Amino acid sequence: MTKITRRAALQAGLAASAVLAAPKIVRGQARPSAARTIRAVMHGDIPTYDPIWTTANMSAYHGGMVYDTLFGIDGNQQPQPQMVSRYNVSDDKLTYTFELRDGLKWHDGTAVTTADVLPSLKRWAARDGGGQHMMERVKDIAAKDGKTFSIALKEPYGLVLDVLAKTNTPICFMMRKKEAETDPMQKIEQVVGSGPFILNLEETKPGTQYVYDRNPNYVPRSEAPSGVAGGKVVKVDRVILVNMPDAQTAVSALQAGEIDFYEVPPTDLLPQLESDRNIKLEVLNSLGNVGQVRLNFLHPPFDNVKARQAMLYIVKQTDTIKASFGDSKYARPVSSFFGMGTPMENDANIDWFKGGQNLAKARELFKEAGYDGRPIVIMQATNIAVMSNTTLVLAQAMRQAGLNVQVEAMDWSNVVQRRASKAAPSAGGWNIFITWSGGAAIGNPILLSAHAATGDKAWFGWPSDAKHEELRTKWATAPTLDARKAVARELQANAWDFVPQLYYGQWVQPAAMRRNLRGVLPVAEIIPWWNAEKV
Repeated sequence: MTKITRRAALQAGLAASAVLAAPKIVRGQARPSAARTIRAVMHGDIPTYDPIWTTANMSAYHGGMVYDTLFGIDGNQQPQPQMVSRYNVSDDKLTYTFELRDGLKWHDGTAVTTADVLPSLKRWAARDGGGQHMMERVKDIAAKDGKTFSIALKEPYGLVLDVLAKTNTPICFMMRKKEAETDPMQKIEQVVGSGPFILNLEETKPGTQYVYDRNPNYVPRSEAPSGVAGGKVVKVDRVILVNMPDAQTAVSALQAGEIDFYEVPPTDLLPQLESDRNIKLEVLNSLGNVGQVRLNFLHPPFDNVKARQAMLYIVKQTDTIKASFGDSKYARPVSSFFGMGTPMENDANIDWFKGGQNLAKARELFKEAGYDGRPIVIMQATNIAVMSNTTLVLAQAMRQAGLNVQVEAMDWSNVVQRRASKAAPSAGGWNIFITWSGGAAIGNPILLSAHAATGDKAWFGWPSDAKHEELRTKWATAPTLDARKAVARELQANAWDFVPQLYYGQWVQPAAMRRNLRGVLPVAEIIPWWNAEKV
C-alpha cells in the first residue's frame, strides 16, 4: 500500500472521478477576457450539485455561487439579513416574521416568492442538524403573502437567526419551489438559483472544471460586504474552478499566472510560494479545520461504547498530523470536543488525551466490547491527501492493537455516496470514514450537524445519546456566554464517554494567490467569489 505524500495534491490534486449527472442548468454568457476571469484550484471536486443533500464543502462552494440565503453571518459572526429585507420578533419571542427584499429573481427570470422559501426551509431542515434542532421547537411555518412569511415557535428559541445564517454545511440555501419540493433524501435534478453567479453548463466539464458566469440580473444589497453578509457585488465576469492532478503542477500554474488562486497548497511547498514576489499567502479561516474520525454506531464493533472508547487510546494525533503536515506550524493536536481556540474549548474529561496513545488499554476495551475479529472497514479517500494519509496511519495503529482492519480505497466522491449507506460493512456499508469540519462549526454544539446524537436522524455514523441531546438543548437555552461555557463542559465530559467521533488534528490552511487578486473575503467554511477582482 503506497503512502500519499504531502506533495501529493493536498486536497487540490483530484482526479476527474466524480461523474455528475448533467442536470438542466441555465446557460451562462459568452467567454469573457482573461482579465475579467478568475481561475481557482480548490480543495476537491464537486461530488453533487445539491448542497442540501450533502455536507461536502465543495457542494457548498458551488451553492454559494448560484444560490442565496435568507440571512448571512458577517465578519463579527453575527447574523444579518440577506434575501430578507426586514424582520421582527413578537414580544413573547414566539413568532418571527420576515419580508423578502425587492429584486429577487431566479436565473430563469421568475420572481422569488414565499412559495419557494417554505419548501426550501423544510427540505434543508430535514438534512441539517441545526435545522432539525430548531424545527423540534417550530409550531408552524406559513406564508402571509408572496413576500412575507412567519416562523411560529412552541417555545422561545434564541438561535433562529444563527441557524438560518450559518456557513457550515448544509447551508440554508433557497431553491425554486420545483427543486425544493424534491425528497430531501434524493438529489435535485436542476440547478436554477437566484445567486450572484450562474453555472455555465456548456463550458463546465465535471471532474475537470466548473464555470460560473456573473448573473447580470442579480441585485446586491447596499451594505458593504462582510463575511457572507452585505452586498454580493460581483466584480469579474467569470470564475472557473479547476481540478489539477498534482500539487506541484498547481503551484507551477499559479507562479506562471495560469491560475489565480490555489486553496490548499501543501505545507512543504509554501517556501517555494513565499519566495515568489508575485504570490501572497492568506489564511481565510482563522480557526481552521478540525479533522474527524467518524464511527458507525449501527454495526459492530462501534455499536458498543467500549469499542468507541478504545479508539481514544489508538488515535495518535501527532502521527496523523506529521503524515500530512510534517513539522508545520499550521497544525496541532485537539483535546477539546469543541476544538482549540473556540469559545467553548475546555479541558473536561481529557485524561485519555493527556496519557497519550495506549494500545494495551485499547486492546482491553475491545475485549470488553466483545470484538470477535471481524473486519473493520475504513473508507480511504485516496484523492485527498490529508484524509488518505490519516486513514493509513490510523489503520496501522489499529492493527498494532490487534484489530482486523480492511482499508477500502476510493475517491472522495464515492466516500460521500457510500457514507450514506446504513448497510452492514460486509454488505457495502462501513465502520469508519475520515473527514473534517471548520473550527467555528466544531465550536458550536447546535450548528454542526456532526454534533447531533439523534440516532437515525443524526449525521452519518448515526450516534445516539439522550443525555447529549438534553445538554445540547440546555446549551441552546442558556442565557449567557458563561452559562453556555459551563454547559459545554458537561457536554464534553459526556461526549468523551460515549464518543460520537474522534479528532486527528486541527490546522489552518493558508491559501496562495496572485498579488493582483484582491478582495477575497475571509469566511469560515466556504470561499465567496463576489467582491474579488483582478487589478
